[in-house]
Amino acid sequence: MADKQISLPAKLINGGIAGLIGVTCVFPIDLAKTRLQNQQNGQRMYTSMSDCLIKTIRSEGYFGMYRGAAVNLTLVTPEKAIKLAANDFFRHQLSKDGQKLTLPKEMLAGCGAGTCQVIVTTPMEMLKIQLQDAGRIAAQKKMLAAQAQLSAHGTTQPSVEAPAAPRPTATQLTRDLLRNHGIAGLYKGLGATLLRDVPFSIVYFPLFANLNQLGRPASEEKAPFYVSFLAGCVAGSAAAVAVNPCDVVKTRLQSLQRGVNEDTYSGFLDCARKIWQHEGPSAFLKGAYCRALVIAPLFGIAQVVYFLGIAESLLGLLQGPQA
Repeated sequence: MADKQISLPAKLINGGIAGLIGVTCVFPIDLAKTRLQNQQNGQRMYTSMSDCLIKTIRSEGYFGMYRGAAVNLTLVTPEKAIKLAANDFFRHQLSKDGQKLTLPKEMLAGCGAGTCQVIVTTPMEMLKIQLQDAGRIAAQKKMLAAQAQLSAHGTTQPSVEAPAAPRPTATQLTRDLLRNHGIAGLYKGLGATLLRDVPFSIVYFPLFANLNQLGRPASEEKAPFYVSFLAGCVAGSAAAVAVNPCDVVKTRLQSLQRGVNEDTYSGFLDCARKIWQHEGPSAFLKGAYCRALVIAPLFGIAQVVYFLGIAESLLGLLQGPQA
């Protein structure tokens, strides 16, 4: 049994590698999700994920789809490492004599993992959302200015455009938040993040463990490569859709800038109430399919890297052959 135990450094490295690969692959879809969730009924810039991505490329170029990716790539390593390692730690603590965990204990381990990860997730999401949504706000202002000009002149005669306002960087945002609000500024929306990530982990980790178990040829063997990937994809997308209402509220609360005629919110309940009243219950599912498309490969890749033991191989090469 001892040789099956994976060291903590290996868990952290595996989680970090998986996060970097996954975020690089799916970040444009995550940007579309944020913009779709933030737009309110008053000013709808985008009709779908594909419409959002096409308009983003036209107005901001190809790399506009990766606005805010640097924040994610920097912080996703500790975030995914904490999540995966914490789940393993709690599962190990809750298991006795190598017996299979009961479903309530699996859910409790997932709850612990989700609670631990928000230490990194909340500031990462806070910064990422501002950078991702800046393009939507700028495009909306440009469209409204053009409409106002047409109304004033009644013609389509060309005019000189005002220079675009410089978009903030993650460093500038962090500095401003710390100066104006202290460390609490980076943790705005902490409660909403907990309400999203804890239920997500409660659903995801037990579902993944049981789906992965179904694909094992024998109880003592690892599941095949494709089984771990598919189990991660299915469990990730199911958990993502289940908690999407909390993700919509969290995105709205963490957005510092609003478009024209868009609601402002004082807290989680106020935000949920206004969304329900002004946009209807379907608004809580905005970006749900985008989130499923983001989370499915993200966690599929994560579990494959984790189960392949890439970090163990790297650490073995660094340590060299032992006598």
